[in-house]
Amino acid sequence: MSISKTKSIEADLLVEIFCEELPPKSLQALSESFGKSITNALQEAQLISENPRVKIFASPRRIAVFIHSVASQANDYPIREKLLPVSIGLDQNGKASPPLLKKLSALGYENMPIESLERAGEGKNETFYLNTNAKGASLENTVQSALKTVIEKLPIAKMMHYQVTEDSGRVLDVEFARPVHRLLALHGDQILNVDAFGIKSDRLTEGHRFLSSGSIAINKADDYEQMLEKKGKVIASFEKRKQKIAQQLKLIATNDEVLMPELLLNEVTALVEWPAIYACHFDEEFLEVPSECLVLTMQTNQKYFALMTQEGQLSNRFLIVSNIETQHPQHIISGNEKVIRPRLADARFFFTQDKKRTLESRIPELVKVIYHNQLGNQLQRMERVRNIAEELSGQLNKSGFHIQNKDIRRAAEIAKTDLLTDMVGEFPELQGIMGCYYALHDGEKLEVAQACAEHYLPRFAGDRLPDTEIGTVLAIADKLETLVGIWSLGLAPTGDKDPFALRRHALGICRLLIEKNLALNLHEMIQLSIKQFEAILLKEKNCNDAVFDFIFERLKAYLRDQTIDHASFSHFEIEAVLSQKPTQFNDLIQRLNAIRAFNLLPEAQQLASANKRISNILKKNPIDSNSQVKTALLQIPAENELHSALIQIQASLTKAYLDKRFLDVLQALVSLSKPIDHFFADVMVMDQNIELRNNRLALLKDLHRQMNLVADISALAPQS
Repeated sequence: MSISKTKSIEADLLVEIFCEELPPKSLQALSESFGKSITNALQEAQLISENPRVKIFASPRRIAVFIHSVASQANDYPIREKLLPVSIGLDQNGKASPPLLKKLSALGYENMPIESLERAGEGKNETFYLNTNAKGASLENTVQSALKTVIEKLPIAKMMHYQVTEDSGRVLDVEFARPVHRLLALHGDQILNVDAFGIKSDRLTEGHRFLSSGSIAINKADDYEQMLEKKGKVIASFEKRKQKIAQQLKLIATNDEVLMPELLLNEVTALVEWPAIYACHFDEEFLEVPSECLVLTMQTNQKYFALMTQEGQLSNRFLIVSNIETQHPQHIISGNEKVIRPRLADARFFFTQDKKRTLESRIPELVKVIYHNQLGNQLQRMERVRNIAEELSGQLNKSGFHIQNKDIRRAAEIAKTDLLTDMVGEFPELQGIMGCYYALHDGEKLEVAQACAEHYLPRFAGDRLPDTEIGTVLAIADKLETLVGIWSLGLAPTGDKDPFALRRHALGICRLLIEKNLALNLHEMIQLSIKQFEAILLKEKNCNDAVFDFIFERLKAYLRDQTIDHASFSHFEIEAVLSQKPTQFNDLIQRLNAIRAFNLLPEAQQLASANKRISNILKKNPIDSNSQVKTALLQIPAENELHSALIQIQASLTKAYLDKRFLDVLQALVSLSKPIDHFFADVMVMDQNIELRNNRLALLKDLHRQMNLVADISALAPQS
């Protein structure tokens, strides 16, 4: 047996890759992947605990990981190696056979006496086993191996290829996101002897490119963050740097509100090592341009932070995050003010030019914009959406909407025309928003103009819904047309891939139907959309059920996210409401609320179990839906009692259901609890007399229908 005599030392570990500026949008992903991969490798080698304290660092020129309490040498561990059957391992004289000696030699145990080998099994199955201790992994070897594996698997979109001349004079071809200059690897205060990118590790790193000079020697691993900040003017922690930027932005904004989208804040954090915030201004004349255009210009092109006044107006003051801290920032401020002016001038030019033509005049040009090579152009798509929207608005007008047909037609016709404008060509994110501005400029009705922007809503999970009736209808029509059209081409989402955002569209339809309380039949809506594609040769023309099921799955996800008094609906509550595949979604939340309240009643579980029993009986013994209960055949008091109780509450049940007083419906079922118990205790449903049997099944069918008006309460029954 081999027993390691190497003494293990526990200390903190630090590994840093220092390089040229990394892609800012990839920095977080790179650092997290690097840190997690190194940590996982150490855990697999049993050099750290299951829940180690880990810090991941990321700045423009470095990714690093700090891991607390890492062993220099893992403990040896016992292994049991299967060798050969005893019949093969021993020769005729009971000595070790050549095959056994060869096997032992290959494992490094050529002098192992066969008496020390384990023999397990009986007869022909008796086998030799080698029991020994395997040497635990060393930290240096583990980190060296991990570096090679990790670097190859880092999520780098585009590698840079360059050459490095090693100390020996050999030229090495290297690839990484950016050229690497240093590799720092410390275990406590000791340098780990590892290498990567043709560079040997040491204890040196670099500070801020301009605010520090020379290399910085890190004495021990846990000094890293503090020394970089103090001597190097680098805040190595991404989150700490991000929080400082956010705090300073709010401080310098004073009474104004900083527009701080998460993506912009992350990108700016990845661009600076020592953030300094400065306030700049642009000419007030640019405020005549829609604020969305100016904000997007500042955020997208320059990574600036726009400010909104307390009155909700865009300020001509904006904030920049610089990588240079100075007491005299005038040059930085004036330089950024000069840079933003031509950007804002471009936006004003686009806006001015676009207003010279009406949206109506652009409608024929939609034919030039290809929607999908098999589904035609945007003009054809507009006509399909318009037809769907007209039909839906007609249905909704019967239930309280007040949409004029000419208005919904107009909104549908101009909703996509801003795709042909210069502003949206430059900033696609403004589609719909600019359509609203241009429609108002053209003198369109306010609600028609708003629909140009609102028909895209909701754009993402948690986004707001349209405010107007026209915008609501157009949003549903637009999403339905996309879902049915793309699905009909056989391009349904697969796995994580959803290039046409069909899941988002389906969820949007669910939200619109439920949160806007729209009593529309989903199957009919899908069929209406399918009809719009009759002139096109599609792969899957009959996709009503498939699209319905797809939307239904999104509905389940939506309902799981809803809460009452901070509690989500349970799986069983949702199944109870959805098991009957409702085609109208607008009252589902009301039904779920009723089911939750009903489930708290003492009789709920008994009624749910009874309903489950009834469902099973009717499933095994189907009966004509037109069959009626014949009172003359009700011979046993218990079946008469149940029939009378059901007749007594039937009218009130129906009225409560039509009034959508769903809890009243469910509470009324409580009066059936005892009659149902008596029925199953005293009545043999499957009587040998066919007439009696069918009459009792008809009674159960009527009972089952009334019990399941609101939901299938059998889903609430205890699981067997």
